[in-house]
Amino acid sequence: MFNAFLINGPFGDPGVYIEFKYRNEALLFDLGDLHLLPPRKLLKVSHIFVSHTHMDHFIGFDHLLRVCLGRDRHISLFGPPGFHKQVENKIGAYTWNLVENYTNDFALLVTEVHPEGKLTRCYHCRTAFKPEILAEEEGFDGALVERNLFSVRGTFLDHKIPCLAFRFEEKSRVNIKKNVLQEMGLPVGAWLMELKNHVLSGDDDDTPVKIIWRERGQETREKIVPLGELKATVVKITPGQKITYITDAIYNDENRRKIVALADGSDLLFIEATFLHDNADSAAKKYHLTALQAGTMARMAGAKRVSLFHFSPKYKGLGELLVEEAMQAFQG
Repeated sequence: MFNAFLINGPFGDPGVYIEFKYRNEALLFDLGDLHLLPPRKLLKVSHIFVSHTHMDHFIGFDHLLRVCLGRDRHISLFGPPGFHKQVENKIGAYTWNLVENYTNDFALLVTEVHPEGKLTRCYHCRTAFKPEILAEEEGFDGALVERNLFSVRGTFLDHKIPCLAFRFEEKSRVNIKKNVLQEMGLPVGAWLMELKNHVLSGDDDDTPVKIIWRERGQETREKIVPLGELKATVVKITPGQKITYITDAIYNDENRRKIVALADGSDLLFIEATFLHDNADSAAKKYHLTALQAGTMARMAGAKRVSLFHFSPKYKGLGELLVEEAMQAFQG
């Protein structure tokens, strides 16, 4: 279970924040202006996916760095060709002569993505962010992150430079039948998260699940139930949700094909709608989408909901026109 929302309004810097409801974890798509996110939310971020390093998509890196310094945090970042150099240039703009004294060692794990493969470097605060090569993988099939709870895939779009689009996919959702819990005399509590992790990890049915609770006026009670029994009684598994993030792409045959494929069946599609279609020539010259193009591709992909962003400032005060044009195309 998670919340996903635009960090800024549709005229502000691009950026989407995805927050898990019952875990101290969040993800970011793009690093535009982050000042509307309080530090407590930024400190939840474990993974960041940067489409490209134009200023409005990457200026928030410095703010994130400042919030996280001195914290025991490791953040994984993913970006397009040239990403290592861009990160190192940002870091290199500062002086790091005192960081070896920090109690906590903040670290960045940065993966630069190419069509032919991925290269990951690590930057530790205590070593003044000196780059260390961690891994080099040949070939890129779209997979960026694969975890028990979610996966993230990416594809390259043409923005006159390589620009990444992303798809977040929640693994099967594990729901708890609270009425059955009551019938079995079992409490709600932290043990349910452990139960969900066992299910999502595909653990054996004979895996013991420890349940500890305290009843009113009684001492602590403990019960161990096999995972298989709990799966058969209190667990209901439903398909997870899919979120797609599309920004900064010219409308052409190849981009359209890639966008529709990536966004296929999305529960929520974040997609730029920078210009009205009357200004399609301007959109093409600047390698952006029109609202009509965005809505049309959302319909082709079978998206359930659409969230529009990256409106051109020329439409300030007229944002409803972009929304209307996109929604008419989306609804056919």
